[in-house]
Amino acid sequence: MSEKLALYCTNINEYIPFAGGDTLVDIYLRIADRLGFEPICARVNNKTEGLDFRLFMPKVVEFRQQNTPDGNRVYIRSLCMMLYKAVSDVVPGATLKIDHSLSHGYFCRLTNLPEGTSAADYVDRIRQTMRELVVRDIPFVRHESLTPHVINRFQDQGLADKALLLSTLHDLYTTYYTLDGLADNYYAALAPRTGMLRVFDLIPYEDGMLLLGPDKADPSVASRPVAQHKMFNAFTDHLRFNKIVGVTNVGELNRAVENKESAMLINVSESLHAKRIANIADDIAARFNQGGAKIVLVAGPSSSGKTTFTKRLAIELLTNLIKPKMISLDNYFVDRHHTPIDENGEMDYESLYALDLELFNRHMAALIAGEEVEMPYYNFASGMREYRGERLRLEPDNILLIEGIHGLNPELTSSIAADLKYKVYVSALTTINIDDHNWIPTTDNRLLRRIIRDHKYRGTSAVDTIKRWPSVRRGEEKWIFPYQENADATFNSSLLFELGVMRLRGEEILRGVPRDVPEYAEAYRLKRFLSYFLPISEEYIPSTSLLREFLGGSSFHY
Repeated sequence: MSEKLALYCTNINEYIPFAGGDTLVDIYLRIADRLGFEPICARVNNKTEGLDFRLFMPKVVEFRQQNTPDGNRVYIRSLCMMLYKAVSDVVPGATLKIDHSLSHGYFCRLTNLPEGTSAADYVDRIRQTMRELVVRDIPFVRHESLTPHVINRFQDQGLADKALLLSTLHDLYTTYYTLDGLADNYYAALAPRTGMLRVFDLIPYEDGMLLLGPDKADPSVASRPVAQHKMFNAFTDHLRFNKIVGVTNVGELNRAVENKESAMLINVSESLHAKRIANIADDIAARFNQGGAKIVLVAGPSSSGKTTFTKRLAIELLTNLIKPKMISLDNYFVDRHHTPIDENGEMDYESLYALDLELFNRHMAALIAGEEVEMPYYNFASGMREYRGERLRLEPDNILLIEGIHGLNPELTSSIAADLKYKVYVSALTTINIDDHNWIPTTDNRLLRRIIRDHKYRGTSAVDTIKRWPSVRRGEEKWIFPYQENADATFNSSLLFELGVMRLRGEEILRGVPRDVPEYAEAYRLKRFLSYFLPISEEYIPSTSLLREFLGGSSFHY
């Protein structure tokens, strides 16, 4: 007699018997009335899988809704394939490029359009076709075939970018999906069918389109776009650079690695960083010499490279005959027992009001006026402010550099005249894509930087960093992103080659995440993501590189 199979469903805390070969959809249909929601995916042994996943061995299963992080990723990926299908139906022969996340959505371009037309001419028809696909409730069908066969199919459909990537990965088999006969792949699970993708919008944006998924606060409606023209320009500048060097996607990056062009990519990318920082320093110097820009505020999200940027900016300012003085916002923390409490009842150190704004503004005004100030020192061990006799005065050739997440928030420097401030926003705005339909989330780039840095310098495990990341992201959404358009300059700290460099070290750290913890799902996803990049040696990365802040080997002191 064969052994009975059963899975453990954490949603209802029960074992559920199944026959070998049953799918997660089969299991869901048996407990739908008890589950209370329609899942879009599931975690199987702490790995996110599509509902077409077949069961042959005992598993632990948690069904996931759209409003969970992994559920939302499945939803957006599925929207992208539905968009590709609609574009193919409305404008045959056009090329869809989903470039990056922007303005609460995903910026898309259409190329190879009929002469004299633009993306805006087709948005309404494409949106309507997508809505018709939802009504038709067509399944996303998963396939697994020999990689050469998949490459041929993608080449026949004009998806040369996907064919190139697959040819550099050298896998025997490749997973892909079809939607009403159209093939594509998205490197992770899709929704079961189009009927689940009811909430979305598609609008004209700049020279392309903006695909909007469900709003985070209210998933029953589509997100509303916000103005992010400076961010758009920062992305676009780097896209032009990528096109010139011939590396716009991971397939082209891998081909360059195979052709032993890594050193050239590193050198040209580092030169671009140096040029951008020098340009910002020149702009600051011009304003400073006209009597403005006495204070430079550098802000950005976690692991964006603010610290190294600020140190390199200081060097460039010196070449402009301006002597920088640096202070840390951390020293203006209120005494720990006055720290604001967040919605979870924990101390919110990322809140603007964790800082003594009145003291900070008083000190800034005094320094600008040429007065001497005794600087505070925040003792993290005691949680109290101290004074250790450190005094600061700005001489005529001094400029004040302040790095901190709240630098772009007007309330931080409310008493300082606008012309006396110069604000810089720093973030890793990753500008190469996996392929035309799969972008690289900037949050993944920053999370990998943080995992590697915290493991090396702070002895923090990947589990703890991943566990902490949602709280970090909530703080960014509340305290950083709403103010990024206030910047006088935006610096894209991403480097064309960096994910290839981080691959081996990132994989090694992520392998240490145990399989029996919830964080394994994110670790597995990141390992799979890194597997698309051929490894790149650190050998040619200079000691002043922003990436050294995370890898080690920097000539700067942190």
